[in-house]
Amino acid sequence: MTTPTLKEVTSCLSSYDPDALPVRDAQRIIGEFLTPIHAVEQVALRAALDRVLAADIVSPISVPAHDNSAMDGYALRGADLASAGRTSLKVVGTVYAGRPSDVIPAVGECVRIMTGGVMPAGCDSVIPQEHVASINDDSIDIEAGVIRTGDNRRFAGEDLMAGSAALRKGKIIRAADLGLLASLGFAEVPVQRRLRVAFFSTGDELRSIGEPLDAGCVYDSNRYTLYGMLTRLGCDIVDMGIVRDEPDALEAALRNACENVDAIITSGGVSVGAADYTRQIMARLGDVTFWKIGMRPGRPLAFGRIASHGRSAFLFGLPGNPVAVMVSFYFFAREALLYMMGADPALAPLPMLKAQSAAAIRKKPGRTEYQRGILSGDGQVRITGSQGSGILRSMSEANCMVVLHDEQGNVAAGDAVDVILFEGLV
Repeated sequence: MTTPTLKEVTSCLSSYDPDALPVRDAQRIIGEFLTPIHAVEQVALRAALDRVLAADIVSPISVPAHDNSAMDGYALRGADLASAGRTSLKVVGTVYAGRPSDVIPAVGECVRIMTGGVMPAGCDSVIPQEHVASINDDSIDIEAGVIRTGDNRRFAGEDLMAGSAALRKGKIIRAADLGLLASLGFAEVPVQRRLRVAFFSTGDELRSIGEPLDAGCVYDSNRYTLYGMLTRLGCDIVDMGIVRDEPDALEAALRNACENVDAIITSGGVSVGAADYTRQIMARLGDVTFWKIGMRPGRPLAFGRIASHGRSAFLFGLPGNPVAVMVSFYFFAREALLYMMGADPALAPLPMLKAQSAAAIRKKPGRTEYQRGILSGDGQVRITGSQGSGILRSMSEANCMVVLHDEQGNVAAGDAVDVILFEGLV
């Protein structure tokens, strides 16, 4: 199947305008243009954390394998319990976890059992030891109504039945999944190859940490936020440093990157500034489009695919302001990279919650705004103050992003707004 060009993808949008593109349209175009990687690796279970599962995992066993007790107590037949008064049962044995017993209690008998012990044949209920009315040398007494038939019994296959899907392809493996896989006896699992992503900053005004800070210059923070966001996403990363605002240097960096990685992320150089050569070089190397997104912060964005010496990579040209870089990454690059990794599409969109705005927020319809906020335990969110795209401190202080959608106008105090929590992201 022939890969569509960006022109073919954008032609499907009836009102496509690269100089005034809504967020949702840009996200749709990116999603339709990308292709995922397909390389699969077999890795040891402990190395699978945060990796994308490359195949369904089918349970080879039932979990648990047998009906067992959920409590320390006594296994009995529910039919033996009297509806009024006390029931006296004879204790005929003890069952321990991991030590199956061949004891089969008759009518009027019970078995002492420990948590996890296999339920004896004929028994269907367990009374916790602390609920027994009296315990004698070889019998117990139970008050009517203390338990019901079937209480405290775990059924075989209650967690998983043999032959059923334990985990689905595209699942990002988390801590609980490691435990689940271990409980099924898997020492190795198939995962997608890690996505290789290169990133660099552009700008003659940028300096790396440790260098003298000349007049008019700033330390490059974008490579560090990109490092953190890409690492959290589970990518193999290549930090290419700072690239000068010089055409040959930019072209060499882009060629070097696309010959070695799956995706490239740049910060700065995609606006219309006189020294921004990135636009020209990106367009010369491949199928790249340049947008002015209807959003704040972060307006200029470049996206496409570039090639060099038979190798190609998808490219995300982000703006240069620190907050704009992070916002653009989260709402355009993050979901795209997850798709390229083979992750389940349902896992990609950032989950939104509803909160109550603690104060009025000014907003004009016609663009999407992402404002940094602090969500409190009572469900109220307040803005962190100045929302300039260069104020990185506002991102550090915030614990969420308030999302004010394209069609939304002013927000009054007490109105419901959408928020995205930073936990697990920044």
